[in-house]
Amino acid sequence: MNVTQHQVNIGIIGLGGIGTSKHLPSLAKVPQARVIAFCDLEEDKAALAAKQFGADGAKVYSDYRKLLEESAIDVVHVCTPNSSHAEITVAALEAGKHVMCEKPMAITSADAKRMLEAAKRTGKKLTIGYQNRYRQDSLYLKQLCEMGELGDIYYGKALAIRRRAVPTWGVFLEKDLQGGGPLIDIGTHALDLTLWMMDNYKPVSVTGSVFHKLGGTRNAANLWGSWDPDKFTVEDAAVGFIKMENGATITLEASWALNTLDVREAKTVLCGTKAGADMDDSLRLNGERLGRLYDHKIRFDSAPVVFYGAQKDETPADMEARLWIECILNDTEPFVKPEQALVVSEILEAIYESAATGQTIYLNA
Repeated sequence: MNVTQHQVNIGIIGLGGIGTSKHLPSLAKVPQARVIAFCDLEEDKAALAAKQFGADGAKVYSDYRKLLEESAIDVVHVCTPNSSHAEITVAALEAGKHVMCEKPMAITSADAKRMLEAAKRTGKKLTIGYQNRYRQDSLYLKQLCEMGELGDIYYGKALAIRRRAVPTWGVFLEKDLQGGGPLIDIGTHALDLTLWMMDNYKPVSVTGSVFHKLGGTRNAANLWGSWDPDKFTVEDAAVGFIKMENGATITLEASWALNTLDVREAKTVLCGTKAGADMDDSLRLNGERLGRLYDHKIRFDSAPVVFYGAQKDETPADMEARLWIECILNDTEPFVKPEQALVVSEILEAIYESAATGQTIYLNA
């Protein structure tokens, strides 16, 4: 394989916005990465992306199965609607490819488990696209958590709140293809951040509510123009209450449309025995020292964070792509482990199930 020659050949499946605006531009900045195959149901999209980002002789497909037959491909990036993540990822792993799959891991925890099992069975690497971990504030806060600066983190808030920012393109409003709305779309990022900071992946119970209150509004104010209420089949907001095995508790709030001025997306609030932290205004820390309360803000407008090998002027998406390719070349664990992403999917699924049944859902019983 070309991996042994310090070159990684990549095939990308799904050339919508996430593939062409995040994955391909960032991979183009990694010298060891060559994108040699492009696949989309609309073959002209694949051809256009290949022309802009492809290596010499890059191939174009409309059937992902044909792409997976290409023996020169080492890595596959899955950037398709959520409903097909598991099917394509498992097939790619079984075809001998490492896989970067966009978030969320899958619509159901059963599908996410199939993906993890396939990675273990084949010995291939699998990671999920939670790029908010690579932000400067996230990396800095994670380092503080690992150093024990916050102490025992027993309460966290995962926040993904938009006032009016409903995505009106693609299949975002189609429940069958996406599995849900803001909870599974942006709530997944906030939950991943919070679990990762707390280093706590043992949920025991989940209670949740989802709301379909504003999606039926016609001619609604919206960042990307009014949505079609007849096609709005997912929730417009959701909340969850998660209890962990060690007694820690997490609340999760997610919305695309909500009457609130408290707008915070892909943020976490952490409360520990020694200190607390939030991402409301840059990164803020709070606590008590020598009988006095303190709070201070960490600035990120000068030198870059050096933790985890971050480089100057590197965007979160760029760092995600670089570290992923490096983990392939160096045969190390991916920065986002599939076992972690599976827990995120289990909790999201439990929130939807709790909302549907009106019951608390118990996990790992």
